[in-house]
Amino acid sequence: MVEYFQNLHPIYQAFIATSCTWGVTAIGAALVFLFRNVNMKVLDGMLGFAAGVMIAASYWSLLAPAIEMSEGRGIPVWLPPLTGFLLGGIFLRGIDRILPHLHSGFTMDKAEGIKTSWHRSTLLVLAITLHNIPEGLAVGVAFGAAASGLPFATLAGAIALAIGIGLQNFPEGMAVSMPLRREGMSKLKSFWYGQLSATVEPVAGVIGAAVVLTSQVLLPYALAFAAGAMIFVVVEELIPEAQHHGNTDIATMGAMLGFAVMMVLDVGLG
Repeated sequence: MVEYFQNLHPIYQAFIATSCTWGVTAIGAALVFLFRNVNMKVLDGMLGFAAGVMIAASYWSLLAPAIEMSEGRGIPVWLPPLTGFLLGGIFLRGIDRILPHLHSGFTMDKAEGIKTSWHRSTLLVLAITLHNIPEGLAVGVAFGAAASGLPFATLAGAIALAIGIGLQNFPEGMAVSMPLRREGMSKLKSFWYGQLSATVEPVAGVIGAAVVLTSQVLLPYALAFAAGAMIFVVVEELIPEAQHHGNTDIATMGAMLGFAVMMVLDVGLG
């Protein structure tokens, strides 16, 4: 797999990788053709797993390389990763305040963002779409960083990150399509909207790769930015949603398992 990617331009690498993560979301959404409902303990455990993957990826694949790249720049080593990390959270918070969306399990009066008359189904899809942006961005930045030739960012590590994001996209597809199906939407429409939530990943991936290719100076900031955006999503959405139905222990163990899997992927492959 690494040999195949080595012959491609980093932007193509990012596009292919994020298209694959989008595809895994579609596979998760496709379960709506087989089941009308999913056991909430299973779903909460899988959402916890997704949170664990994103937390581990934020450090092992993004923050750790950002810290390494910040050495020898004549400024405190912690400054670029800190700046990028906080800006990533602020960026997602800004989108969160503007984009109309509704988290699964909440009533319409709990919708966030600008007030709108959009249907509940649209708002549910937009909630998942919101946190697919940093996932695609993270993968794109990782591939762009790997092209820099620096030892702290490798192609294998970028591929490991894409695999981890893909794994956690599976329950996200389910988390969109299943609630829509329960609310009476057809199987086909539920699947369509479920996979549609991840279409932003290839776009964000290409943008992320293109930005870091413009200047190596931006690399630590961009990596940390993606990490901050992902941590915002984990704390603001994934963890609360995974524990919303009272399956705290299952969601927590799922998060620990997800963290362990992503750590093994990154250390083993990166």
